[in-house]
Amino acid sequence: MSTLAAARDDAPAQPALTTAAVLRTWWPLAASWLLMGAELPLLSAVVARLAEPNTHLAAFGSVVFPVSLLIEAPVIMMLAASVALSRDRAAFERLRRFALSAGVLLSSLHALIAFTPLFDLLVVGAIDPPPEVVEPARLGFRLIAPWTLMIADRRFHQGVLIRHGHSRAVGIGTLVRLFATGSTLLVGWWLAAPGCALACSALVVGVTSEMLFARAVVSPVVKRDLLEPGPHSEPLTLARLLAFYVPLALTPLLNLAAQPLGSATMSRAPLALESMAVWPVVFGLIFVLRAVGIAFNEVVVSHAGEPGATRVLGRFALVLALACVALLTLVAATPLGHAWFVGVAGLEPALADLAAGSLWFGLLLPAMTAAHSYYQGRLVHAHRTRGVTESVGIFLVVTATLLWLGERATAWPGVQIALGAFTCGSTAQALWLAVRARGLARTSG
Repeated sequence: MSTLAAARDDAPAQPALTTAAVLRTWWPLAASWLLMGAELPLLSAVVARLAEPNTHLAAFGSVVFPVSLLIEAPVIMMLAASVALSRDRAAFERLRRFALSAGVLLSSLHALIAFTPLFDLLVVGAIDPPPEVVEPARLGFRLIAPWTLMIADRRFHQGVLIRHGHSRAVGIGTLVRLFATGSTLLVGWWLAAPGCALACSALVVGVTSEMLFARAVVSPVVKRDLLEPGPHSEPLTLARLLAFYVPLALTPLLNLAAQPLGSATMSRAPLALESMAVWPVVFGLIFVLRAVGIAFNEVVVSHAGEPGATRVLGRFALVLALACVALLTLVAATPLGHAWFVGVAGLEPALADLAAGSLWFGLLLPAMTAAHSYYQGRLVHAHRTRGVTESVGIFLVVTATLLWLGERATAWPGVQIALGAFTCGSTAQALWLAVRARGLARTSG
């Protein structure tokens, strides 16, 4: 036996992954996502208490926010890419330039649409909102233009922090963001600012503050932990980066394309303005529970290669899914729902009834999100991102088909059609991810 082989035999085996280790990685990220999830209900609650609440809720939650998310979509997976690839100084610099370039390009595209007739052609033409919604949406869309650039930079630096064991700093950064967002909302509320414009301004101030915090705390990590690549390290070339990232970026792009489609369906279905007004409130509440599942994606990417990972991570995902659905069922089935929508969200009683009844149509969304994160994280860890893109394509096809059928074949309010279609599409996506990840079980423990 050679000396090298003997050394390998004598090397200590990597310890098996434990639930406690998963919990230590997950909870700071979950706290961060929960705080981010609280942002949309907070914004909606303030807008609901300003002038013309229905109009401005519809403008913000059903026009500006979904279209801005669609433009931002290609940089959403920058966090997962940074976790997976920020292994040395050279890779860090390559990813940093890539994130900055993508952010500048997409924010420039946003500004081009916002400040030219393209807004009427593309946004108003596609969604067809009630006439009174258009001008508040136009102003809000202009104010939120820098958002994507800030998010690209923030998510890249947060990925470096997570990869090198500083996920708690991500949660602290979210607290900074929430404080900045809340402070802006308080000032705007005191000044009686237009609701949609205030919500968009608060988002930009909040995410900019979080981006600056992430840049500040990542600097010592880069100096201490990111060393020059070893002589046998494979360099992260632009070609390799694009091959890894483009399929990954298509995932949220296809996923978030469903948001404007949902808005377009609501604008053409019964109770159009009412549905568009309650959408950010209902979806915001559901997103709070989905947030803890979204946070699980980076946990899976970080731990998927460890012994026993498949069993431990799978069990964690199942418990997470069941707990979130149970909590949402409690809200939907008891007076808690109506109390939330009237007392916290600030909706009128009739809109609160519509919102509470619509929760049933999105009941399984938090569970499907946990499943997505589990299977998607394993595929990303294995650098098999094509399956992730395929699954979101299936989600978009199923969701778009059901939105089209629901608008024409039912008399349900648009918000219920949209939530039902999103739930069915998310279920189909989870099933396809499970099929694609099945072959990884033999190698991930």
